[in-house]
Amino acid sequence: MYADMVDILIFLYENYMDGENLPPNDAGTLEEELAGAGFDGDQVRKALDWLDELAERSSGPESTERAHRNLRCFHPRELVRLDTRLRGLLLFLEQGGILDPASRELVIDRALAMDKETLGVEDLKWIVLLVLMNRPGKEAAFSVMEELIYDPQPVRVH
Repeated sequence: MYADMVDILIFLYENYMDGENLPPNDAGTLEEELAGAGFDGDQVRKALDWLDELAERSSGPESTERAHRNLRCFHPRELVRLDTRLRGLLLFLEQGGILDPASRELVIDRALAMDKETLGVEDLKWIVLLVLMNRPGKEAAFSVMEELIYDPQPVRVH
């Protein structure tokens, strides 16, 4: 049995969010299907709530050019949850143009909302992918992020 919200989000992405298959119309049927796939019911509800919150927060304001010159300081709570590797990945993605400041903040928010004490780099990559998928106008960044996840060869970001 899977016990990780990230596993559920990956399952949902790979089975429904690619546009080829549609998820069941109601949450109850989707929860039953995920339980049948071996996911814990409590974790399924948390993952679906996480996605609902992502959709709500994705309609936030776009970043401005002025925001690109600001320095992001992390709160001590963020420093505990986002170790040096994860903050380095966020910086890399932002400097590479994959994340804008508004998307970065949404990624940090969704990472902190994960029901997981320790996040890994792969977990954060999936969070970034899901955030970009929900941000209008971020299709190119989404494609690069998808390559970073699925392609074993390193992608050069220019």
